[in-house]
Amino acid sequence: MNTKIAFSTASKYYQKGHYTRALETLNSVIDVDTSPKVYALLAKTLLKLGFRSDAAKAYGLAGRQSPIREDYLREAMLLHYDDGNEKEVVSIGNLIFPLALKDPDVAFVLAAIFLRRQQKELLGGLKKVLANGSHLKHLLMAAKLLTDDLNDEGNWHIVSTLFKKDPANITFRTLYLIFCREISDLASVDVHAAPILAATAAGKLDYVRLDNPFFHLHWCGDEALNKLAVHDTSPLPAGHAAARRKAPHTWSDKIRIGYLSADFWPDHATMKLLQRILELHDRQRFEITLFDHSRVEAQKAVDFDYSTWGTMVDIRGTSDREAAQMIRDRKIDILVDLKGHTKETRVTILNHMAAPIQVSWLGFPGTTINIDLDYMIGDHYVMPDHSRQHFHEKLCRLPETYQPNDPTHRPIPRPTTRAEHGLPENAFVFASFNGNRKITSQMLDIWCNILKRTKNSVLWLICNGPRAENHLALRFEERGINRKRVIFTTRIPYLLHMDRQQLADLGLDTFPVNGHTTTSEQLWGGLPLLTVKGTNFASRVSESLLNAIGVPELVAPDLQGYEDMAVELCNDPKRVAALKERLIENRYIKPLFDAERFCHHLETGYTMMVERAKAGLEPDHIDVPALPARTTPFQADEPDGVAIAAE
Repeated sequence: MNTKIAFSTASKYYQKGHYTRALETLNSVIDVDTSPKVYALLAKTLLKLGFRSDAAKAYGLAGRQSPIREDYLREAMLLHYDDGNEKEVVSIGNLIFPLALKDPDVAFVLAAIFLRRQQKELLGGLKKVLANGSHLKHLLMAAKLLTDDLNDEGNWHIVSTLFKKDPANITFRTLYLIFCREISDLASVDVHAAPILAATAAGKLDYVRLDNPFFHLHWCGDEALNKLAVHDTSPLPAGHAAARRKAPHTWSDKIRIGYLSADFWPDHATMKLLQRILELHDRQRFEITLFDHSRVEAQKAVDFDYSTWGTMVDIRGTSDREAAQMIRDRKIDILVDLKGHTKETRVTILNHMAAPIQVSWLGFPGTTINIDLDYMIGDHYVMPDHSRQHFHEKLCRLPETYQPNDPTHRPIPRPTTRAEHGLPENAFVFASFNGNRKITSQMLDIWCNILKRTKNSVLWLICNGPRAENHLALRFEERGINRKRVIFTTRIPYLLHMDRQQLADLGLDTFPVNGHTTTSEQLWGGLPLLTVKGTNFASRVSESLLNAIGVPELVAPDLQGYEDMAVELCNDPKRVAALKERLIENRYIKPLFDAERFCHHLETGYTMMVERAKAGLEPDHIDVPALPARTTPFQADEPDGVAIAAE
């Protein structure tokens, strides 16, 4: 039969639904005619007969001929994806990648595969087309491709698009509120968070369970609910932790500590706290290894000898399983994760049996959900006895504060003037240097009350950009506060920021997430900070730090007490001056900045963990005993503002 006639016959059979006869006819044609149209009809016929894998191959043969047919390759890719043939999907994707920038189905397939392969950096261009897709799966994938940069306009556009398309979707509403909090769009937060608050109050917890654990803390101060935020995490199988602890392990005379983080560079906020502790670890008793997945450009920006912190092991580019094996190969006794559920974390490495003792500390202020952990390091303020039920980890409580501080490398504030920073000379200056996402409507309203109740006072407020400043300025005006009484400032170089803090009279903390590093920096510079007694770890941090520096009276019992105390202090400048003097006097005598003392307590905690493990005991709550109180300073300031160790 003539091939043209045979092809026409096969087409007619196909159109009439006689797919078997169409296939038989095409099999006679394919030996002499391998044109794209023949393979395409073969693919359609095979698909009707249920042979999806063979149909994908036929579409691939149709599309790969010269010139390439994107439409046929598209069908081949989608079928291969449904059939689980990732190798062929990627091969075809390399040929038609430009199509992914306008076709949400193609974008979805490629995004799904590269996400599974931990190659998210390849997919930035696909977010927009997915956000404009017509199916829910497109929108959900767009949400997965969002980067951690909350100030990125592309991210903001996508989140806004997703929420407008499907405002009832829990994931999209949650994402939208995260971005609104970052830019201080409190009006939108009030409107769109209302259904979440109502549902939660009624015991409907879908919004809680699907929330990001870190951002959940910024609107919910209830630790009974915080532990339920499990977004993008999965429970471990039964017996997993027990099997890890019982696995063979060789102990040595030294305790081998491994720290896991993406923050190993001197200018990161975490290292401004931790650096001196790493230097002070007793190398006769402890072997320190840093499992590093920090950004290379951040580390190269500073000329620094990282060997002073410990042995650096680069785990960038490894899978979680490979990184865990590297940790086991070094026979680490205690693996300490410093990130938890925060930006750039790789805490899931701990779910691959990396070490016999696994610990969470410093990075995430709460229980680290669905991660295989034995202990969380805290103190009696951030983790009181009644909080134990809200942590799956056992509590290792240090005696004074959980937060380390570096008194050696942290600069002493240098003289500066209010005029240099646009502050009125004779006004009482309240200040808040916390991130904008921590400013809730409730806190802002309290600040407005404070300003209304005090004469000749201003609020000095840091902002992360013009959009946040505009939103906050409008909110203050709506609450009856003259625009001139709120002085907005921006982030400035660290040394200059450390200088300027002393110009304020009183720092105002936020709730339910306090300042953490921000609080310790203010106390180091001699600025009294007013906080409120918290209800979960994140809202109790400042209480811990204020007690450790010897000014516990700055912890108000509740929000009304916070407001009243701010007004009282504004009207009592002598008391404020005395608090400032006491902070300076206590800098080198109280525990907060005593790195040597802190290191001793921390190492005692590590030793107690190891002793239990060596004895074959399960992890249990540990309260580390305190050294005797200091009676002499541990350090002093040089005239040029550099902190030095006392003789």
